[in-house]
Amino acid sequence: MAGGRRRYGVKTMSEDLTGLSDDELEARIADVTARMRPLEGQLAELRAERDVLQTERRRRQRLAQRSRRAELKEAMRSGRFPTFAQLLAEVEKGSFEDYRYHLKTGGEVRLGFPGARHQSVAFTNGRRIVQAQDLTQAAELYAAGWEPGAPGRPGVRVHFAGTRQERLVDPEEIHVRPAGEG
Repeated sequence: MAGGRRRYGVKTMSEDLTGLSDDELEARIADVTARMRPLEGQLAELRAERDVLQTERRRRQRLAQRSRRAELKEAMRSGRFPTFAQLLAEVEKGSFEDYRYHLKTGGEVRLGFPGARHQSVAFTNGRRIVQAQDLTQAAELYAAGWEPGAPGRPGVRVHFAGTRQERLVDPEEIHVRPAGEG
């Protein structure tokens, strides 16, 4: 095209377009639109192909997740992973981060409040509340007769990682496995 120059494979206009008549401008727009049509078709085909591949990847991820969750639930039913209450009774020291916590459905949760930097568990003696910041402190409180929860609200506050969804759960309904275990 006369008066144009190529840069990175794209034609850019170096001429002053103000001198073109309305008909010439419309003709140029029609020409560019016609040249774009096959490229848009190819792009739509590529996007559709990509979407099919991404759908297959997600399907495989869901199947793998379902399989891992079924294995985890079976391990919990067989007693391979202790409950949170059993962990408190057995472990004397450590960090909450040394373990991963799962509801009986297999869903992974974190202890404490959503958005908190570190996991914690509230304990009560019926009047007061203390936030245990690690397993060492939690085991000491539990051994001293304190129970997980708040006065009148027993349970361990958990939330699903990455969400603001939280709830109180009975310590017997939370299963624990070492963090390094896949």
